[in-house]
Amino acid sequence: MVEAWLPYGRTEVAARIPDENSLEIIDVTMQEGVKDPVKEVEAALKAPVESSRLEEIVKAEDTVAIVVDDKAIRSPARLLLSGLLESLGQAGVRDENITVIFGCGAYSMTAEEGAGIMGEAVGRRIHIEIHDEQAEDLQYVGKTSFGTPVSVNKTFMDADIRILTGTIAPHYFAGYSGGRTSVLPAIVGMETVRHNHAFLLNPQARRGNLEGNPVHLDMEEALHLVDVDFAVNVVLNPQRDIVSAIAGDVSTVFAEGVRRVNETCTVNVEAPADIVIVSPGGAPWDDDLYKAYEGVESALSVVKDKGVVVLVAECLEGYAIQAFHDWMVKFTSLSSLRREIKRRFVLGGDMAYYLRKALERVKIILVSIMPDYYATGVFKLKTAKSVNAALKAALRMTGRKSRILVLPHGSATLPVINQAKDE
Repeated sequence: MVEAWLPYGRTEVAARIPDENSLEIIDVTMQEGVKDPVKEVEAALKAPVESSRLEEIVKAEDTVAIVVDDKAIRSPARLLLSGLLESLGQAGVRDENITVIFGCGAYSMTAEEGAGIMGEAVGRRIHIEIHDEQAEDLQYVGKTSFGTPVSVNKTFMDADIRILTGTIAPHYFAGYSGGRTSVLPAIVGMETVRHNHAFLLNPQARRGNLEGNPVHLDMEEALHLVDVDFAVNVVLNPQRDIVSAIAGDVSTVFAEGVRRVNETCTVNVEAPADIVIVSPGGAPWDDDLYKAYEGVESALSVVKDKGVVVLVAECLEGYAIQAFHDWMVKFTSLSSLRREIKRRFVLGGDMAYYLRKALERVKIILVSIMPDYYATGVFKLKTAKSVNAALKAALRMTGRKSRILVLPHGSATLPVINQAKDE
């Protein structure tokens, strides 16, 4: 018997794999966080890529808008802001001329929550704005070649200096988060989001892929309709420690961040498995089913058709997004979901589409605290009380000597089938 440990909420659980099963544990290359995150951000700001230093870009009388991630992403916003405010202060910019804009996507938040994220010291100094995608005073900046009309937060557009911050990580249809996602979807109007996110139906819109990905390409075009002066992005390890910080030109920062993410997240796998046991990575990645699905998407790239995915995710906050629940109830087929996404995309509906699509290919057993009424009745998942009960059920479905893969940090892992061995 081999024990494989998986994060679950803020603790871990052990899957006991019988000796007769072929087992492979797939994990990211573990990198320790930098010893001094403050100095890491400072170093990035002092040596920006393809850009002058912020102190050389900004003038004392300028107004400045800084976009930070919303509460769901939990990027180190306070740390990034501290470094940026230090640089802006050295350039003589007054606190009253600085606005921090929280880019809100699927998760709404309040100004009080924003102040909590920034910390009391920063929150007292500068103005906070929570972006409203339904606001009437968004500024239209043009249309992409994909036909997406782009309307952007007016405070951001009115600022003399525009700065983006964020985290670069695998994303289930944009390829990666970071860079351009701090504009679209973070600070644009709902019509812009709907038009762009409808491209997720394209097969090239998938985790870890930018080549020919219309969601990404459309986001890039939207970014370039807006003059962004500076960007700071970070790469995190599964423990959410900063591994590296990159500052400078937004597109160059993003490209370099993707390269660094791929170095640690891409893992070669010998062959697809009959059963994949996956944890999204524990809290916060498994706070709710909406976020936890990233782990399933990772598992799908290395599980056989008609195989089983065991999703180990606490889901302390349930399913999180009401539209996720409502679309699972209302639309009972993939074709109806595709039609609705094309007609009127709603944040949360994307996950209903992905989950139904996954369930057409594999069986999914959820190990969580979510009541069966939702897990089984609404989201059509099989459930088990423990990871080992789920494994026993999976072995009954696929055969006693099934090949098993374990992904302890599914949300941060990009597993790739070894093509050379495949051929």
